[in-house]
Amino acid sequence: MQTLFTDLLVTLAYGVVGVALMAVGYVLVDVATPGKLHELIWVERNRNAALLLASNLAGVGIIVVAAIAASADDFALGLVGAAAYGILGLVIMAASFLLLDMATPGRLGEILVDPEPHPAVWVSAVVHLATGAIIAAAIS
Repeated sequence: MQTLFTDLLVTLAYGVVGVALMAVGYVLVDVATPGKLHELIWVERNRNAALLLASNLAGVGIIVVAAIAASADDFALGLVGAAAYGILGLVIMAASFLLLDMATPGRLGEILVDPEPHPAVWVSAVVHLATGAIIAAAIS
């Protein structure tokens, strides 16, 4: 019974770190998006904004999973690693968004608020997922 209780606490701790990192990811996407992200997605049903946010959250999740898997049953190292790699991943995702924005015509932030689906959002979403996968591979 002690092992089950300990495992539940460890899972809770990792869950809190993962959710906190996804919250930071949400804020970063909100900052990059003109207007309020929650209104764009939940009120206006903007698919561009939803796709970018979803890819950001998935990228963070990929990184956190890799950090947990690489922790080799060392709880403290795994928790700190998940947080550190997650933050690093968010920084790199934000930098890749800015680089893509500079390298392409138009402003990605403005494209996100366009009610019509735009192919550039798919490119940006794949950059988020690829960044998460690259960092995950580097962890292991």
